Amino acid sequence: MVKFKEFFIEKLILICGVASIFFVGLIFIFLLKEGLAVFKTVRPFDFLFGKSWYPISEPAQLGIFPLIMGSLVVTLGATIISVPIGVGCAIYIAEIAPLKLKETLKAGIELLAAIPSVVLGFIGMVTLVPLVKSVFKLPTGLTALSGSIMLAFMATPTIVSIAEDALYSVPKNFKEGALALGATKWQMIWRVMLPAASSGILAAIMLGIGRVIGETMAVMMITGNAAVMPRSILVPVRTLTATIAAEMGEAVVGSEHYFALFAIGIVLFIISFAINVTADLFLHKRE
Repeated sequence: MVKFKEFFIEKLILICGVASIFFVGLIFIFLLKEGLAVFKTVRPFDFLFGKSWYPISEPAQLGIFPLIMGSLVVTLGATIISVPIGVGCAIYIAEIAPLKLKETLKAGIELLAAIPSVVLGFIGMVTLVPLVKSVFKLPTGLTALSGSIMLAFMATPTIVSIAEDALYSVPKNFKEGALALGATKWQMIWRVMLPAASSGILAAIMLGIGRVIGETMAVMMITGNAAVMPRSILVPVRTLTATIAAEMGEAVVGSEHYFALFAIGIVLFIISFAINVTADLFLHKRE
């Protein structure tokens, strides 16, 4: 009976794993089926590197390069802000904080990760956007900087949680050996713990970036939604995800605009897949 239960559970887990891959494959096939149709009327190079996104004009201009650059600017800004804060918090929780404080901080960070993005977007609209406008003397606070700060706030819990697990999983004899050889606590953290946990920390950073680039509601609410080439971080931008969310409900099914939005979905799928594969490679890297 015990062997039968184990066999059943093993097969159930196998079926669930195969089903997940199968469903992801179906999603990608559906995106290809709908999205590739746009290339009957626009060349792939013009679609990816065109600088004008006017899908309902006559003729339609379907260049998504401003949207790609908007996503990259917001993602880069969020990464620059969230990575030092996230890794620093992970080091503090894993190696410095007292036990009681450590448990409280971990629970608080996990709670932050559970806040819905639309709530964070609303908070950003009423607090962060007016602050950015007044500090930088801008005509509007709906800028790439506002989006970067809010997305950094959303990515930090992911980075902290995974990086802290990576630091905690470093064998204790590494730490004990460094301290026994006369290293200070900071030297032990900087020269022993961080290099030993580097693959896990890099994976945490990559997954944080994946969270940022796939975010929709928060960036749609506070980045200004202007489909123009971003010339600085203090101007409104529009991201790939926000474009799909804002326009899919208005696109006529079967139109050029409709197929172009699905093609944007293909681009996003490929970017997210590449980020997650890279993170997985770092996570399972063996020195």
